[in-house]
Amino acid sequence: MVAHRPLIVGIGGTTGGHSSTEAALRIALAAAETRGARTLLVGGEALAALPHYNPKSPARTPGEAALVAAVREASGLILASPGYHGNISGLVKNALDLLEDTARDEARTYLSDLPVGLIATAYGWQATGSTIAALRAIVHAFRGWPTPFAAAVNSQLCRFAEDAAPSDAEVAKQLALVGRQVTDFALRAAVPLDIAS
Repeated sequence: MVAHRPLIVGIGGTTGGHSSTEAALRIALAAAETRGARTLLVGGEALAALPHYNPKSPARTPGEAALVAAVREASGLILASPGYHGNISGLVKNALDLLEDTARDEARTYLSDLPVGLIATAYGWQATGSTIAALRAIVHAFRGWPTPFAAAVNSQLCRFAEDAAPSDAEVAKQLALVGRQVTDFALRAAVPLDIAS
């Protein structure tokens, strides 16, 4: 039994029905739970309900406030985006822009020292690579720690049926690895180091 149960927040998905991106994210979060984490999914429907980020306005909708509060509480994040035209989706970018609200937090500025797992889905390999690179650059800008492994899912080759495992078992293993790495890093960070020994 894990004494400390870190909260791992998953952010990602698409609109318009069954989302392979969100399905991939759910697999990673399920793996985090097997390591003892609590998880929270902020999927496509919740992301689509967020208004466009307005840095000039301090007013926040309940959905915006809930997302920022969840990230503030999180011990780790998993970000999942489809690759649209070689980059992350506007839906995911809008949610990440909202994290500017954490810029002056005393407890943790932005995503400082937070482990962040990355998942990209795209219809082809080229966009998966550039999307992961974009996510990694954003996490670095937020002072977070991208985990060593990021999952690239070519939806041309791997399908996600509703409430079913992906058609490629290796993809399921890679997604689970993302969830395990984030949780394991979060658990290690919760244990104080004994530098005297």
